[in-house]
Amino acid sequence: MAIKKSRIFTLFFSLLCGYNFAQQHKDPAYIKVTQKRASKIVEKLALSNPEEESLLIDIIAEQYRNLSQIHDKRDAKIGLIKLKKLSKTKQDQHIGRVTSKATKAINKLHKTYIHKLEIHLSPEKVDAVKDGMTYWVVPKTYQAFLEMLLQLTEEQKKFIYVNLVEAREQAMDAGSSKEKHAWFGKYKGRINNYLSAQGYDLNKESKDWHERIKKANKTKSQHETNKQP
Repeated sequence: MAIKKSRIFTLFFSLLCGYNFAQQHKDPAYIKVTQKRASKIVEKLALSNPEEESLLIDIIAEQYRNLSQIHDKRDAKIGLIKLKKLSKTKQDQHIGRVTSKATKAINKLHKTYIHKLEIHLSPEKVDAVKDGMTYWVVPKTYQAFLEMLLQLTEEQKKFIYVNLVEAREQAMDAGSSKEKHAWFGKYKGRINNYLSAQGYDLNKESKDWHERIKKANKTKSQHETNKQP
């Protein structure tokens, strides 16, 4: 009897989740949020073509909603698995299959989405959309490395940039800000290990860089004070 009740509860929970997700992705308020998020990204592209801007806003906003739907369904299924009385091994196997299926769906969606962008935008603009979806972490972090490590070789610069771009490809499909930054954290760790192996003392380099920034800000402040009548 207890098993039957458990199955009924699981089925009810599954149906309820499915209904809630379907409603969420049709919710006008949620659609408005994704449109606004996409608008901010497109605004920075400076396209000067209202029709094209509107089309791209729809493409980007739809991508946010499609990603959210995959993430939500994955998380709901994992939640149901955790409700069942399974061994740790069995639970991990079931969760692994759900996660793998979701990852395949996301990868397929990613390719389709990039293709849509490439139809309307130059490679540089496509990169700008990717940066917009990932809080501009790539250009900001790359510039920070250049300013911190003044002796970087071209090969080292390439390694840093390539890894940041690879992180961006993963992060733009993540479901939350925390998950996006986690991807960059993983790749920045890889970059730091590489630079350490190349002979850089990153703690010292970081300290020296912040001292340079502090000194530059102080000089700028003094200059502005001297300019005042």
